[in-house]
Amino acid sequence: MYEGWQRDDGLFDIEGRLVDVKDHDTTLLSGVRPAGEPVHDMWVRVTIDRAGTVHAIEAHSDRVPYPGGCEAIGPDYRVLVGMNLLQGFRKRLHDAMGHVRGCTHITDMLGALPTAAVQTFAGLAREDEGAGKPFQLDRCHALETTSETVRRYYPRWYRGAA
Repeated sequence: MYEGWQRDDGLFDIEGRLVDVKDHDTTLLSGVRPAGEPVHDMWVRVTIDRAGTVHAIEAHSDRVPYPGGCEAIGPDYRVLVGMNLLQGFRKRLHDAMGHVRGCTHITDMLGALPTAAVQTFAGLAREDEGAGKPFQLDRCHALETTSETVRRYYPRWYRGAA
């Protein structure tokens, strides 16, 4: 699950959370997790500006299958500060934190943040809306400026069939 909101300082926080709960007792090398207790409970919070640039990041693992190991990687994700969620973020994320450089689950959660950011921005009025192209156009196939969807809902920005 992801949530995003604008802060009082004009920046945006986007949070993601993963909770892995089984409906049966789960035997782990670190012990038995009773049914209903999380095997994983992890969350990330990224602070970005309107352009999508990462200003801060937190990654925490509150419940993990290997206590004393899994939760140590969180601070390493600060290497992502300065990257842009809307410009090649997934590749840069993988290059920086993929495989043994990070936690698979945290890295996967962060991989969905560009989508969460776009959805956070989609409902907000922009200062430049009167003069510039709406933020969401040319960010997916349905909203490509040559699409039927844009012709129908954003006729001013329609550029004809591809």
